[in-house]
Formats: sequence, C-alpha cells, structure tokens
Amino acid sequence: MTAAIAPRPAFADAPAPAVAPKTGARMVVEALEREGVRHIFGYPGGAIMPVYDALVGSRLRHILVRHEQGAALAADAYGRVTGEPGVCLATSGPGATNLVTGIANAFLDSVPMVAITGQVGTPLMGTDAFQEVDIFGITLPIVKHSYVVRDPAEIPHIFAEAFALARSGRPGPVLIDLPKDVTVQAATVASNVETPLFELPAPDGDAIARANALIAAARTPILYFGGGVPIARAEGALRAFARRTRIPSVSTLKGLGSLPTDAEGFLGMMGMHGSRAANTAIDECDLLICVGARFDDRATGKIDTFAPRARIIHVDGDPAEIGKLKQADVGIAGDLNKVLDRLDAVPADIAAWRARCADYAKRWAPPYDAPGTGIYAPAMLKALSEAAGDELIVTCDVGQHQMWVAQHCRFSRPQAHLTSAGLGTMGYGVPAGIGALLADPTATVVTVSGDGSIMMNIQELATIRRYRLPLKILLLDNSQLGMVRQWQELFFNENFSEIDLSDNPDFAEVARAFGIEAFTIDYRAEVPGAIERLLRTDGPILCHARIDPRENVWPLVPPNKSNIEMMEKQP
Repeated sequence: MTAAIAPRPAFADAPAPAVAPKTGARMVVEALEREGVRHIFGYPGGAIMPVYDALVGSRLRHILVRHEQGAALAADAYGRVTGEPGVCLATSGPGATNLVTGIANAFLDSVPMVAITGQVGTPLMGTDAFQEVDIFGITLPIVKHSYVVRDPAEIPHIFAEAFALARSGRPGPVLIDLPKDVTVQAATVASNVETPLFELPAPDGDAIARANALIAAARTPILYFGGGVPIARAEGALRAFARRTRIPSVSTLKGLGSLPTDAEGFLGMMGMHGSRAANTAIDECDLLICVGARFDDRATGKIDTFAPRARIIHVDGDPAEIGKLKQADVGIAGDLNKVLDRLDAVPADIAAWRARCADYAKRWAPPYDAPGTGIYAPAMLKALSEAAGDELIVTCDVGQHQMWVAQHCRFSRPQAHLTSAGLGTMGYGVPAGIGALLADPTATVVTVSGDGSIMMNIQELATIRRYRLPLKILLLDNSQLGMVRQWQELFFNENFSEIDLSDNPDFAEVARAFGIEAFTIDYRAEVPGAIERLLRTDGPILCHARIDPRENVWPLVPPNKSNIEMMEKQP
C-alpha cells in the first residue's frame, strides 16, 4: 500500500465571513461534529485534556475504554461497519503509543480511521519532555497521512482533509497530533469549511473490453474476491456479476460475506486454511477474475504455483496493487461498482465446469460428526451463526478459532465478519465487539475469542459493563496457544515451547467479577442450550466453552507449498 496522497486540494478563494475567536480544542470538537462523528473511543490524559474539556456539552458521545489499544480497535470495527472513519483519542506519550497496534491494524486492513493524539506544547517538542514521543515519526509507515498542528487556525481545514483522506480511495488511518498549546490558544477562522475531494481513477475502457473478451472465451473461470469489495461497498455489484455470469467463486478471509457463504457456486475461503474445493478450482481454472484482493501470501501459498493455467483479470481500487505480486493479463483500477457493472460478458458454456466445482464442494464438505462427547468447535460455530441469522456480526480474535469462524460460520453480508486479517492482532475481538455494537445497535454481535486472545484486552469487559452493551462472548478455551501449538506439533517436531495456558483463571468467574453474566460448558450436549442462552440474554454474557486441546484446524497448506498440497486431518 502506498502512503502517498494526492496534492492538497485548493479551497475556495473567496473570503468567508469570520466568526468569534475559539480555542483550538473547541474547533476540534466542532470539526468532529461537522464530519458527522457520533462516537469517539478514548482515554484522557494531560496533553489532551483541553480537548476533553471541550467535549463536555457537545453532541459527541465519548466511550471511555480501559486501554488505548481498545480505543483504536473499537474505532477500527466502527469504521468497518459504518464505512465512515472511526475516531480514537489519546494523550501524548504512552497514550499515543498504545494506539499504534490499532492504527497498524487499520492500515493493513484498509479501514478508515482518524486517530487524534495529544502532544506536549510546541516549545517543548524535541526536548524529551514528560510524556513526549514523536508519534508522527513512529506512525509514518502505518498511516495514509499524518499532521502535526502548529496553528489553531489550521484545525478546521486539517480535520476536513484528514477525514476525506481516511475515507477516500483505498481507506486507511490518518493521524492528527495536537500540541497542548495549540488546543488552548484561540484563533479566528472562516465560518465555512470546504471539504476536499479525492476521486478514484476512471476505469480504462480498453481494459474493460479486453476483460470482457477473456470472460466470454473462458471455459473454467473462477471469481476470486477479497476485502476490497466491502471497502467499496460493492457487494451488490459483485452479487449481480456472479448471478449474471454464474461463475464459481472463492473468497479471501476479508471478503467473506460479500457473496452469502451459502450462495450457489460459492466454494468457500481459499488459501492456507481454505477449502480444498476452492484451492483445487483455482488450480484448474483458465481465467481468474480477481476483484478487490491483493494476492496475499496467506491466500496464494507459493505464488509461482498459484493459478498456473489461468489468464488473470485484476480489478482493484488501488492501482498500486495491480501487478504488485502477480502479473495480470488485464488490470483495471477504479471504483469496483462501476467496473463490475461494465463487465457484462457471459461465458459461453461453463455448465460442465460448474458441475465439477459443485462436486468438489460436496466431496470435500467439512464433517461435523466428530467422535466423542466433547464440544466440537466447528459444529458449535456453524450452529451459532445459523441460529443468529442475518443480523449476526461476529468480531473474531486471532488463532485457531479465527480460522474455524471463517471456515464454518454462515455470513450473509461482509460487515458480519470482522477480523484482524493483515496484522493478526490478538485481543481484537472484545474491543471490536464494542465498536460494532455502537455502530449498529440492532445487530446481534458475538465475539469469538480464545483463552490466549481474550487476555490481551480483557479489561474492556469493564467498558461493556459501563455502557450496558449486549455483547455475546463465546470463549473457546483449549488451555493452549492453539495455533502456535499446532505449528509446533506439525513443523517443529512437537517441541512444544511456551504454549501452555492451563493456569488461566476461571473465565466465567472473571466475567462475573466485572458484572457480566457468564457460564461454562464442557460437553456437546450442552451446546444447543448454550447457544439459546447466548442469543436470548438481553445484556452482555460470556459462554466459557472448554474444548479439546489437541484439536487442530484442517485443512492446512504447509509453508512454502502450493495450495493444492493440503494436509488433512488423519483418522
């Protein structure tokens, strides 16, 4: 991803009527209100205190998290659900550095975010003052753009530009660093603020024609789509394209739900923990139509063996992605909605190919009749997602449970599946659940976590309790760092190193100590009742489900192997 931006657009030349002087902090609040911001996730401190003073009495609802990383991850989920920048706020020094993981998370997953940090006063900058860090420099590689505000009169224009940058093109985080003296100084500014506009390139007509010719001639085509589809809010155009062409399809982790996961012709997630049907179909296709995906290593496996027989059409909102990892025969940069609408060719005859792909999906469908009486996580997740229906949003942590969610849950829309894909941030699930619920209070939001991940941001249970957020938490506890243990078992000669979490606390007791209803289950027979209790409880609730510590995620593509060299569970 490129961090470069278009030249700063010119604002109206005509002078606007001036207004009475206002402090920088007051202008920050008014700028946020002007952008339609409703929620801010943050934690106060010395350098940002003037902004917190100005928040009182504003139209903004501040959500007090218990760690700044929670603020950034909640803002990330808020941005994914709404499509508008999530906003997080922290003080200087440790407050700012605690946002960094969440900012990086948003950058790697192309999520719109505006992160606002306090800074020591401008006379003290560069003197190693108390709680001074160069957050501008620290975050340069993980933001679309960043600002250090030197003059309060610049605040309205900087905020307008920051929000426009965060939401436009390929979205991402933008940082605004506010020295304390700038927020307390008063300035007189124009009453009107121009909103800059950054537009995607217009699709190339010749490239559209060449792509249509390839589609018309294809005999074994595959539609491969990713996170760029929900970013562009292009799921409607993608579904129309899939209905029109009837081309079998596969998804990346971030693309799940762009087509309903139970749609005809959908073969599942591809890649390292994808379905054998998806990976095999890609290996056999003669045309790969990539829409809003970037040929990530977890999706492609050994890239020089990926889709070896295929011509490639690559459609993306970011021109920098086209040809970056895999050379495309036709590359089309632009708004995915407009491009998909213009790809109107239909393959002449793919009935036999469709039948072959359907046979693959049936032949390699995952089994859910695992032996024994213990809880089988894939079956529980499948049942939970089906019971929750179309209002479900899953916010998922990172580890084995993340892959089980992707493989086995039903998703009818891309905003229903929120996960840390590019960065793989443990501790994402609970703060993301907070952000998702505030973004869409009508949704049934379920956080799926593991006993390793939940300890990363468990303090946010206090935030859930304070704001009475009805978050449902399913904690799959195998007393292990499960994914690390699986790799040590398979690729490190069972040399298990630092993966034992058997001394974790009783998580149901921990939740109850935070004032949240909780219960524990150990057996498969308890699963239906647990799902019903999770979904019917009005307030927040945690289900602590103990699962087999030896259970692995299958199938699996070993490192540096082709996607068709998948390992399967042995009897």
